[in-house]
Amino acid sequence: MEAYMPFLIWGGLFVLTVVTEIISQQLISIWFAAGALAAFVAVCFGASPVVQCVLFVAVSVLLLVCTRPIVKKVFTFGIKDTNTQEIGRIAVVIQPIDPIKGTGRVRLDGVDWTAVSQNGAVIPEDTSVRIEAVEGTKLFVSQLTEPAAAVTNRT
Repeated sequence: MEAYMPFLIWGGLFVLTVVTEIISQQLISIWFAAGALAAFVAVCFGASPVVQCVLFVAVSVLLLVCTRPIVKKVFTFGIKDTNTQEIGRIAVVIQPIDPIKGTGRVRLDGVDWTAVSQNGAVIPEDTSVRIEAVEGTKLFVSQLTEPAAAVTNRT
């Protein structure tokens, strides 16, 4: 039984990492599966435990460092952050923005958003504001010093 232990260890680690990768589908353990497979092949050729461990670590780290950025780039080609497209746009305050009361709503393209004053100032209703940042469904806005001519978001 002792002679089969390296086969069981590396084979089991390979199966475990592959199953983890299939379940997660997040590119978490595929590189370690390749490292375990390399160590398993080394066992088949009679390599010492030190060589097996070195192969496992070397193959895993090498593949992780060399391929992860490429793989992540390929698999995220169609994903973009849609919230950043609102930054710099002009909205109209439909509920006074008051950090003390915790109120504030703006309308942008017919959609109501929760709004927070970027500098903590109270901004009255019907005021034009510029969107400075987006965090989830909350807009961080600053009051415009001069009225925006083309703001017609109040529908």
